[in-house]
Amino acid sequence: MVKGIEEKPVTAWLAARVDNLSSPLEFELITGGHSNLTYRVTDGEGRKWVLRRPPLGHVLAGAHDMVREHRLLSSLANSKVPVPSVVGLCTDDAINGADFYVTDFVEGHVLRDQNSAIEVPLARRPGVGTELVAALAAIHSVDLESTGLADLGKREDYVARQLRTWLRQFNAMTSRDLPIIERVHDALAANIPQQHEATLIHGDFRLDNCLVTGEGEVAAVLDWEISTLGDPLADLGILLAYWSEPNDNFLPLGDAATIHEGFSGRQDLVAEYERVTGRDTSDMDFFFAFASWRLACILEG
Repeated sequence: MVKGIEEKPVTAWLAARVDNLSSPLEFELITGGHSNLTYRVTDGEGRKWVLRRPPLGHVLAGAHDMVREHRLLSSLANSKVPVPSVVGLCTDDAINGADFYVTDFVEGHVLRDQNSAIEVPLARRPGVGTELVAALAAIHSVDLESTGLADLGKREDYVARQLRTWLRQFNAMTSRDLPIIERVHDALAANIPQQHEATLIHGDFRLDNCLVTGEGEVAAVLDWEISTLGDPLADLGILLAYWSEPNDNFLPLGDAATIHEGFSGRQDLVAEYERVTGRDTSDMDFFFAFASWRLACILEG
């Protein structure tokens, strides 16, 4: 028995959507915690899929919308953004107690720490940053009208709205008095650069939310649960906030693949993004600071 999975009804649901499904199915939790739960599903012939469902405990309103995430992946199926192919969405709670969706399984490595960094040979590591920026640029170039994503979210004042949201969530979750959070919030709110455009943004774009091949290519971008419309430079700022360098004194996730030999630095990522997209990145100090403040709110919660 795997927690969060009703094996018999889920097996029947999947069998109606996958030809010649060989049961029994094996369910294995890949990632969990406060984020959506991700399971590897394997049938008797070794074929694999991925099932995503909300966490089992208390969740923040609007943060674990399976219908929305399924919509995003389906809409991006024919775009240049590397995403898993969608098998189906279930909104009948009688099946598994909550909405869930299933995608094809994509082979690749999650580069989260120094041990996982060795999955990419040294000679290929400089290209990982380039590939990641190419994937981010693809997200920011998605045609919102043709993909049906034009109504995904509000377009204007993205950073201001994010500052209010994350401060509210920080105050709801923290048990400590940290006045510096409000001071930095106020400083950021008073210095928001003008938003020149609104694109599709991932909202949590970082190396360990992507699957990377042994050749250093991005096989799939994962974890679209807070994707929306907004300022694309905010996405780049998030990538920078999580992209650690060997001389950093603080590692947001406790370890990082990118402090291993051979990976690009943050300035390399910014330069590559500007080269690929043609966007002005002169305000990246602000977006890096904003993403770092947001990260502090997340870590405290």
